[in-house]
Amino acid sequence: MDAASTGETYLTTEELAAKFRTNIDTVRYWRHRGIGPRATKIGRRVLYAASDVARWADERREAVAS
Repeated sequence: MDAASTGETYLTTEELAAKFRTNIDTVRYWRHRGIGPRATKIGRRVLYAASDVARWADERREAVAS
């Protein structure tokens, strides 16, 4: 099943880093440690499903005191 058939949007490592305003190496470190969003390797590319990224971010969101 590919992205076109599922309608899923995928982010590259660079796009994920930009989304969270962090360094690409940080995203790679998250992946290496298993603490980042679930990654999918397609050929030589590492991609992140937008739904997995959103779920991962929601799980880590902290309430900020106002």
